[in-house]
Amino acid sequence: MDTETIGKEDWEELQRNLEATIPVYDRVNRVATFGQVSKWRRMVRERLPEGGRILEVGCGPGSFAEDVIGYDLVCLDPIQEMLKVAENRVNSARKSRGDDPATFIEGKAEDLPFEDSSFDAVCTLFSFRDWFDKRAGISEALRVLKPGGKFIIADPAKINRFHGFLGWLWMRTYVSMYARMIYRTGSHPWKWLTRTYVSFGTTRDYVEMISEEGFSNVRAKVVFPGMVTIWEGTKAD
Repeated sequence: MDTETIGKEDWEELQRNLEATIPVYDRVNRVATFGQVSKWRRMVRERLPEGGRILEVGCGPGSFAEDVIGYDLVCLDPIQEMLKVAENRVNSARKSRGDDPATFIEGKAEDLPFEDSSFDAVCTLFSFRDWFDKRAGISEALRVLKPGGKFIIADPAKINRFHGFLGWLWMRTYVSMYARMIYRTGSHPWKWLTRTYVSFGTTRDYVEMISEEGFSNVRAKVVFPGMVTIWEGTKAD
């Protein structure tokens, strides 16, 4: 693993471990983030355009998509079981609000199964660091966005090496301890999330990468106490 890619065997093993997180995904995330994850998801929703067609890449079990209101929503994930859980959860919530059902599609960030200029926004929350090829995925997001469309990423922050060490320590001790309690074993899937964090780049690394792949007005906000960064970029008109 490095700041841009994950090896094929590692990526496949990571997907198996992510699937194993489904029953307790939200529970562990709430504890691991001291309850801040809901705030971060809201901050991403506030950055979406006022209307239009939205793509979430790496939707997981639907934790973010469930509260996306009033958009034409498409959710993509490489794990079929994630999509099953997400579709039931998200479309039940949308039906109760009178929203049209969201669409759920199996696929990878690096090969989006959509036509050029199809979406008004592309977002990914706590999935970007697990992409097989981050640079290729960013390029695909640019391709499927309409001119003026927005690209939004939220993922654990790593301002510099020291900050990254503190993040690793937090995941290696506090998060792992809680995961061990839930799974009743030291061999739990959150170990893989620690591994992807270790290889994850800094906030600046991805500002530069998003810019290099063709986005304009790229900026990043580290949400204190520094546990997450929100990156934004725009496709030029």
